[in-house]
Amino acid sequence: MMNKNNVPTRRILRLPEVINLTGFSKSWIYQLMGLGKFPNCIKIGIRSVGWDSYEITAWINKMIEEKRY
Repeated sequence: MMNKNNVPTRRILRLPEVINLTGFSKSWIYQLMGLGKFPNCIKIGIRSVGWDSYEITAWINKMIEEKRY
């Protein structure tokens, strides 16, 4: 989502959206988190977690740049 200045809005992404953005499975995302190779989730409720949209976007961009070289 973009705000009126064409700047991405910072928000909390839930797991299905992170899966959709990365193409990774739930188990692979948690494995990468455990290895310190994926942004950590944020506890947003008793049994709910989410991810910072800026961190996920930055991670995706970093992966793309690393794979280009």
